[in-house]
Amino acid sequence: MRKTYLDNIRWVTVVLVVFYHVFYMYNGQGVQGTLGQITDLKVQYYDVYQYIVYPWFMMLLFTVSGVSARYYLERHTGKEFIKSRTTKLLVPTTIGLLAFQFIQGYINISFSGVTDNPEMPLIGKAMACILSGVGVLWYLQVLWLFSLVIVPIRALDKDRLWTLCKKTPFWVLILLGGAAYLAGQVGNTPIIVCYRFGLYFLTFILGYFVFSHDEVMEVLKKYFLIYLFAAVVLGTLFCVKYFGQNYADNPVYRSPIFLLYGWFGCLAMLGGFAKYFDFENRFTKWMNAHSWGLYVFHYLGISSVALFIAKPGLLPAWACYLLSAVMGFALAYGLYFVISRIPFFRWAVLGISKKKQK
Repeated sequence: MRKTYLDNIRWVTVVLVVFYHVFYMYNGQGVQGTLGQITDLKVQYYDVYQYIVYPWFMMLLFTVSGVSARYYLERHTGKEFIKSRTTKLLVPTTIGLLAFQFIQGYINISFSGVTDNPEMPLIGKAMACILSGVGVLWYLQVLWLFSLVIVPIRALDKDRLWTLCKKTPFWVLILLGGAAYLAGQVGNTPIIVCYRFGLYFLTFILGYFVFSHDEVMEVLKKYFLIYLFAAVVLGTLFCVKYFGQNYADNPVYRSPIFLLYGWFGCLAMLGGFAKYFDFENRFTKWMNAHSWGLYVFHYLGISSVALFIAKPGLLPAWACYLLSAVMGFALAYGLYFVISRIPFFRWAVLGISKKKQK
């Protein structure tokens, strides 16, 4: 039976990611790799949105991905799982870079002035465009690696640990916040700080072994208010303590309050959606069906507005924010509608096989 609350978590989280990247693009908090602040405000207090969502929304997506991996492997072999994940995740982050995402890469390197550097040879600029085209697709790369690892883990476990995790009580879920803190200290890549292998592998594994049980989800629903209260308190403390600092890099993203807030935010979202949003209608079905395209393409619309309109100052700051948000959705849905119907490109850019398309 399909878990509709998981579908709702996916598309809602992707929508939150879109708005996050709008604020991120024009942030005044020292986070590099974007256009940066375009207002004359001394402090952009609305940037607090980034601090509210950043600690937990990718943890949540990896947790849901772990749950989905468990459900898929209950009906398919490990070989079928790896094949489907390779098509869905690896192809868009390799062949897709050459087929389309180099466009995103061009925009990304334009913010740093690489495209205007006369000393860099053309081949160097081309390689920079291709590699920088990964952008938000880093999530697909990491998820593909985790998908490869879970297959031998499943074979070794033979459902012994998975069955044991069915009895996970609410206080163990609280204590797992300590595991999240420890995992957040390892597997963090320098420079490109979004690759947090320790933390995201833990949440993926917990999704597979723990949160794939209906019994555990009932625990989350029963004690939802406790997890929500902890998340609100920790989130408030985190925003007060670190607002104005680079939340996406060391030492902030390794701090206890960051990781504990991320963990309880993840628990609160899982419990809240399982309790109140386990339903579907026309709108939720449409959003879920198009959430993949929204995630893959949304940053192109946001960054294009930043580079070609906001950077030269063609519109006031408020209009750039609004236009970026609109284009983040509109261009993403438009590209998904077109590319998902073009042979080869739907496979190379979106990981949609011909068999699935039919």
